[in-house]
Amino acid sequence: MRPTTTRNIRVFAGLREHIGETHVSLSVPESTTAAELKGLLKTAHPAAAHLIDACRVAVDEHFVEEAHPIGRDAQIALIPPVSGGHTGAPASPLPQTRGRALLCATPLDPEAVLEAVAHDGAGGITSFVGNVRAQARGLVITHLEYEAYPPMAVRVMDAIATAIEGDIEGARVAIHHRVGRLEVGETAVVIAASAPHRAEAFDACRRAIEALKQDVPIWKKEFDTEGGTWIGQGP
Repeated sequence: MRPTTTRNIRVFAGLREHIGETHVSLSVPESTTAAELKGLLKTAHPAAAHLIDACRVAVDEHFVEEAHPIGRDAQIALIPPVSGGHTGAPASPLPQTRGRALLCATPLDPEAVLEAVAHDGAGGITSFVGNVRAQARGLVITHLEYEAYPPMAVRVMDAIATAIEGDIEGARVAIHHRVGRLEVGETAVVIAASAPHRAEAFDACRRAIEALKQDVPIWKKEFDTEGGTWIGQGP
């Protein structure tokens, strides 16, 4: 039998609410894989099994495959499906920034995002501004709350910008996202992209928002007159 050790696992969004803690302490064998870790967590919290199944495992702020062995000193987080989407205070001090990526709890400045990508070789600059809307899923929305895994979110946003700039010569990309409570009409995300030509600038901006919605650990909870619902939390 492999020796065991107690590991602290960070959980977020709907899974955090279901378990009632931001960290889960779990006794796991050494060299446990990501898949085995999820299995042990489901055994410890069977009522949350459907939420755990939908999660990806992050080790040291990077997504890993199911077969990845988890080292003794690794930082472990369970990442629910992301929605672009915080209840309570941020998990670590904000704002956090890395390169052109910014995560903050204060209103965003679209002009600052445009300035981050402007340069003499930019023939076209495009932007995407995502605001809180008043209706969704046939319901009247009162406000949103965004939660994030701050250091990983900023790192992934920066990696998205870097990858797009590597694929499109002369492109620059910036991504700024807000967390906390947002009222209807407030801005949740601003993305700007520049490139020598307009088609490339549009393509860069589109790729950035699609990657943000898929891979950045930010979660959105929509509140309506009946209560709140986490968006993108799996089955």
